[in-house]
Amino acid sequence: MNRIQTIAGLRENPDVDVLVIGGGINGISVFRELALQGVDVLLAEKGDYCGGASAALSRMVHGGLRYLENGEFKLVRESLLERDRLLKNAPHYVAPLPTTVPIFDLFSGIANGAFRFLGLSRRPGRRGALVIKIGLAMYDLFTAARRIVPTHKFRSRAETLKVWPAINPAIRNSATYYDAWVSHPERLGTEMLRDTMNQKPSARALNYARVSLDDASLVLNDRLSGETVAVKPRLVVNATGGWIDLTNLAIGAVAPKLMGGTKGSHLIVNNRELHDALDGHMIYYENEDGRICILFPYLGNVLVGSTDIRIDDPDQARCEDDERQYIRQSLSFVFPEIEIADSDIVFQFTGVRPLPISQDSFTGRIPRDHFCELIEGAGIVPPTLCMIGGKWTTFRSFGELAANIVLERLCRQRIVGTENMPIGGGRHFPMAPEKWCAERAAAHGLPLDRMRSLFERYGTVADAVAAHMAAGHDERLPGNAYSTREIQYLIANEYVEQLEDLLLRRTTIAITGALSCDLLDAVLDILAVEKSWDAARKAFERTDFLALMQRQHGVDLDQLSQKDQGRSAECASTRKSA
Repeated sequence: MNRIQTIAGLRENPDVDVLVIGGGINGISVFRELALQGVDVLLAEKGDYCGGASAALSRMVHGGLRYLENGEFKLVRESLLERDRLLKNAPHYVAPLPTTVPIFDLFSGIANGAFRFLGLSRRPGRRGALVIKIGLAMYDLFTAARRIVPTHKFRSRAETLKVWPAINPAIRNSATYYDAWVSHPERLGTEMLRDTMNQKPSARALNYARVSLDDASLVLNDRLSGETVAVKPRLVVNATGGWIDLTNLAIGAVAPKLMGGTKGSHLIVNNRELHDALDGHMIYYENEDGRICILFPYLGNVLVGSTDIRIDDPDQARCEDDERQYIRQSLSFVFPEIEIADSDIVFQFTGVRPLPISQDSFTGRIPRDHFCELIEGAGIVPPTLCMIGGKWTTFRSFGELAANIVLERLCRQRIVGTENMPIGGGRHFPMAPEKWCAERAAAHGLPLDRMRSLFERYGTVADAVAAHMAAGHDERLPGNAYSTREIQYLIANEYVEQLEDLLLRRTTIAITGALSCDLLDAVLDILAVEKSWDAARKAFERTDFLALMQRQHGVDLDQLSQKDQGRSAECASTRKSA
């Protein structure tokens, strides 16, 4: 069902069992859970799918080692279980990640950790070897019955410096354990949405659709066409994360303040010395102020983060200069001899953690668990179930929890579970990926290296993408591994409505620092043809996207133009040497 058909159907019959507001990873999860039970469900997202906090995570899929000292054992156990499920259900995007903790003391953190656990102290403090050893032993214990990653390992100072010679020489020990990372979190959300609507064609979802209250009912405003249509759900699920309070206000759901989000900023750094110094590991370390920071290899660059700062208006979240400096300073603490220049930072992003309201003076101690709060309806306002808290790793179990509450309210039975349900390109995932790529490359007449790239981006969905590419004339885009027909496939199949959807979420072009003016214009030309945009709309999209890149991601037009100049010089040099 396409966008026009969805809106026309609502105009004809506005009644729906459940309206899910919020198309981030949690909203898509509960939408999937309900749709698979046969519930008449509509999803409305004011922007693009997974365009908010779900696009701004640290790219970790983890149990939450540091949550143990807060006593959040249930959350850690649940998170580790969901991590392992994602490793099985989405192996094309979620993979094991060796994680190394530098240790600078032996006994520090014991008393402070005990005080925090007992609720007697909320201060951050450095964790010594003994505290870390206890935490990692518990981590291993929680996964003992289903061991799919190695147990932890301690190293001496000499062993540590042999593997990571550039690390701070004041180190005493290090410990390595395994969690996981996610390469394309936004794409995983889109694949879940697509899977759901393929399995249940009656399920409906709209991005760029804002919900508000008028005198007669809730109304859905299509931000692309400007038209509005009434919608009359029996129940609303508010899955808007950091925007929950603002959404409740917009739809007339009367409730006290529920959210107290914090923003986390991250940098993508293109520095070969730093990348090689990591030796394929995530370094999970404490900055000098006790704040946990991370850095690990990410799609050829290095991801570094993050900050944890209270924010009232999630729409105003952006990475400020002092946050960039803080993150760079934290890097200099763990790798003191490696210098990061401004020009090394190719992208930055900020997300708002959907945390419950808290008066805790130290944001790192705010609980990361999730729960639901039901607001009873009044008048034309239906009952509203608010999904509060949570972390990206637990999106499936959180969606399941919310869906079960909804099913009970609707007097419906659960008929299918999602615990072992593959997602998108994780379906029929080959035991021998290289053999699979060779077979599919031969079948579609593509070079093997091209098929490998498609497999890395899409998993087994690469077969459908390759078939589309092979069905007509295809051309590589400027300075990039993407091609014209690949972009056309994404537009036709993945709910693309604006230029930013393609460059920021359906592809990794922007986040990897591969974007240039030439590439931007090439993608825009394809999108304009597919969407029948005129020159004015094309100009608006270009201007709007460039403003977004500068405002939110620290990339301006001059930087993009320099990419084109650098490539032209490289091409000229290549021709001359040839």
